[in-house]
Amino acid sequence: MRKSGKFTVRAASWSADRAVLQALRRSVFVIEQHVPENLEWDEADAVSLHALALDAQGLPVGTGRLLPDGHIGRMAVIRERRGEGAGRTLLEFLIGEARSQGMRSLQLHAQSHAIGFYERQGFVAQGGEFLEAGIPHRLMTISW
Repeated sequence: MRKSGKFTVRAASWSADRAVLQALRRSVFVIEQHVPENLEWDEADAVSLHALALDAQGLPVGTGRLLPDGHIGRMAVIRERRGEGAGRTLLEFLIGEARSQGMRSLQLHAQSHAIGFYERQGFVAQGGEFLEAGIPHRLMTISW
């Protein structure tokens, strides 16, 4: 568990917490960003470590996942709570979990508008822009 500012992030189980994780991701990716449902859910959900951000009242505000191969993905914070630190706390939690598992580096596909967010956490953009689910992204990495 990680607490920072007004948010607490905890590990979430895909089997036990699936409904809340799906609701968060559906709100951000499917409804807001128009990602097709069939692209949002994949086999990696069952094998990933999921993180769930809760506000001071215990309400879910964001999620992200760490795949066994060191990819971070599906980072989502509901629109009403963006810019308050939930995303940073989620990312710090996932990085901490990766380190505790002995991972030496991570990578992610950042939506182009979010590159600055990841750079502030030490990630470095690699290569050019590409489309994923119709949204411009860049590969970003971090090592320690």
